[in-house]
Amino acid sequence: MGHAAGLRAGTRYAFSRDFKKKGMIKLSTYLKQYKVGDIVDVVANGAVQKGMPHKDFHGKTGVVYNVTKSAVGVILYKQVGNRYIEKRVNVRIEHVNHSRSRDEFLRRVKTNAANMKKAKEDGVHVHLKRQPVMPREARTVSAKENKPESVAPIAYETTI
Repeated sequence: MGHAAGLRAGTRYAFSRDFKKKGMIKLSTYLKQYKVGDIVDVVANGAVQKGMPHKDFHGKTGVVYNVTKSAVGVILYKQVGNRYIEKRVNVRIEHVNHSRSRDEFLRRVKTNAANMKKAKEDGVHVHLKRQPVMPREARTVSAKENKPESVAPIAYETTI
């Protein structure tokens, strides 16, 4: 037998609602404000079939380029062969969330600016770039305090 390759083929788990998140959609979903230029994550909500993105765009992050009363236009990039093509997708707001991918970067920019201002006042050079985790400090392990133990198996006993 052949394999059906319909529009929603292979979405058994992608479009299903999470545990304890079934039923009515939260009102906060509809109260969020989206503006042009916002970064959003496209995650399809299986409870709403209208305005659902294609399965190729599920889990992708894009930029809002258009806002209407019940939907947003999102610019996404789809890999086709060896290149990425810009796709403009109109998705209802039930299927988008504000992305948190830039939060850490923006927090770092603010702290770096504050650290730089403080360093200029003090006249000290401060290193603002992120550093990889360095190897742990060298240490010696004493065999006197940590005596090795000989491990022997417990004798097998038969109970009759």
